[in-house]
Amino acid sequence: MSNSFEHLLSKRALGMRKNVIREILKVVSQPGMVSLAGGIPAPETFPIEDLYRINETVLDRYGAAALQYDLTEGFAPFREALAGYLANKSISADAESLLVFNGSQSVLDTLGKILITPGDIIALESPSYLGAISAFSSYSPDYVSIETDDDGIVPQSLERALDQQPVKFLYLVTTFQNPTGRTLSAERRKEVAEIIKTRNALVIEDDPYGDLRFRGQPAPALQTFAPENVVYVSTLSKIFAPGLRLGFCVAPPLIREWLYRAKQGADLHSNTYAQALATEYICGGFIERQVPKIIELYRPRQEAMLAALESHLPRDYRWTKPEGGMFIWVEGPPGVDAEQIYWRAVERKVAFVPGKYFYIEPDDGLPTMRLNFTRVDEATIEAAIATLGRVIRHNGG
Repeated sequence: MSNSFEHLLSKRALGMRKNVIREILKVVSQPGMVSLAGGIPAPETFPIEDLYRINETVLDRYGAAALQYDLTEGFAPFREALAGYLANKSISADAESLLVFNGSQSVLDTLGKILITPGDIIALESPSYLGAISAFSSYSPDYVSIETDDDGIVPQSLERALDQQPVKFLYLVTTFQNPTGRTLSAERRKEVAEIIKTRNALVIEDDPYGDLRFRGQPAPALQTFAPENVVYVSTLSKIFAPGLRLGFCVAPPLIREWLYRAKQGADLHSNTYAQALATEYICGGFIERQVPKIIELYRPRQEAMLAALESHLPRDYRWTKPEGGMFIWVEGPPGVDAEQIYWRAVERKVAFVPGKYFYIEPDDGLPTMRLNFTRVDEATIEAAIATLGRVIRHNGG
């Protein structure tokens, strides 16, 4: 007879949510399944040939130091390299202001640990990134949703939220948002910056997709307009190799100090060797050659998906048309339940993510779905969207 230790679990553990998308991806692994579900980089984007050279350079240049315990804040050459990388985005950050984590998800969890007391109110875009909701929910906050449209969060909705209750912080994915693909416009970034500065509010700006721009001009990070009010979070997962688990942040001094303390107690420091590889990836000019290759792979896939949606979805459906990123957000008419469509599509070997999982109140997103185009070629995308269109019509959508 096995022992039951459920009574030993903490209240915090009992409040943890399963990542629903991770559960959905188990279905995606079925043979023959075409996945438009996960937000996963295409393996063709990994610079495997370059890594042979980068490995040799790391061992020659850093030797045993790349294999040793290191500073909690991060491998010093990597932080120097990141400072240069961010300067190209007009983000002013020296090596001393940067902290390196095991992926940006770890940054979000650590921010939750140091900032959230149970019952605190967190403001989120509606819809918002499920991984952030999962990270923050472990610390038992309450949530308030901020209205969004095609240009990102609506400033007037943010003002109302900040004026009506004590909001601990606002979480935003400002560029090619997950799940919608929307980008907070440059004009709104300035408006949001003024709102948060006036109210001394804190924003966590998550920017994992900003380098994946296919068209249009980039907008400066929100952090550049309000550096004392923004924690800027990013990662190399989408432009190098997600398995290396490298995330980082630039934070106001007090927040940085507490992030440092929390990380010290959690894992001492992030993978030194992975940081050394990333240092040479940036400093050796590999990143400047690789990112355009990634864009050239993804752009026609996105274009194929947009064209297929136009051809195969009913006229009462609408979808975003992002200038980059990894996702397209589809909205059906009222009365549609995208989860029902999901299960019918899976029977026909096409998977996506029902959009309701990205909302605090799932009933808000019943007719929505998130589609990913990065791991599937153009012909397969066309066939998959044609199948999805048939499923929608057959299902009464």
